[in-house]
Amino acid sequence: MAIFTPTNQIRLTNVAVVRMKKGGKRFEIACYKNKVMSWRSGAEKDLDEVLQTHSVFVNVSKGQVAKREDLSKAFGTEDQTEICKQILSKGELQVSDRERQSQLETMYRDIATIVADKCVNPDTRRPYTVSLIESAMKDIHYSVKPNKSTKQQALEVIRQLKETMEIQRAHMRLRLLLPAKDAKKLKEKLKSLLTVVESEDFDEELEMVCLVDPGCFREIDELIRCETKGRGSLEVLSLKDVEEGDEKL
Repeated sequence: MAIFTPTNQIRLTNVAVVRMKKGGKRFEIACYKNKVMSWRSGAEKDLDEVLQTHSVFVNVSKGQVAKREDLSKAFGTEDQTEICKQILSKGELQVSDRERQSQLETMYRDIATIVADKCVNPDTRRPYTVSLIESAMKDIHYSVKPNKSTKQQALEVIRQLKETMEIQRAHMRLRLLLPAKDAKKLKEKLKSLLTVVESEDFDEELEMVCLVDPGCFREIDELIRCETKGRGSLEVLSLKDVEEGDEKL
């Protein structure tokens, strides 16, 4: 005897569901486990590695596919891939309590690792250990936001930790080469962006070795390129100016 399966049903297994309510209706997409957070953090860029199918559902577990008219009304388009992207970035990932706890613990550790990798004690220029950063995060009662990337949250943690401990982004060491005719004017414009000027050598052009906050790097690079019309240059000598050994509190 043939088993009748309704045409608007799709059966899926081992699935992570992302749900979104829009226009008074519930919409769901079926994703591969562990891939949703990779997509949101930017680590995974291939949509086919994240979605089990490009179909939009009203109920994934029952295999019920959403009607075209409902999608059009709620999202203003019938393009299911585009709708999947919207749900993927803004929807709520449905996970068990145990999975959620495990995921939050992993993210917490990842955030602490990024902070420890990027930061130093400004007085000693020594890096902090990951466990010390985790302990400091507990002291400020930092709670992980599952929908934000770990990199974004690490920058937020650094801002908050500055209020309770001696911590700052490790400086980058740069070599700047500025054409003679632009040097004086450009040096004045760069002044506020350079933390420490370690050396200056003026011959046919001005050569400066300096320490800068990583957050200023792009602005310095653009300023040199625009003001010198490509004749000036910037070279990264080291990404992190740190002393050997870990910092202890």
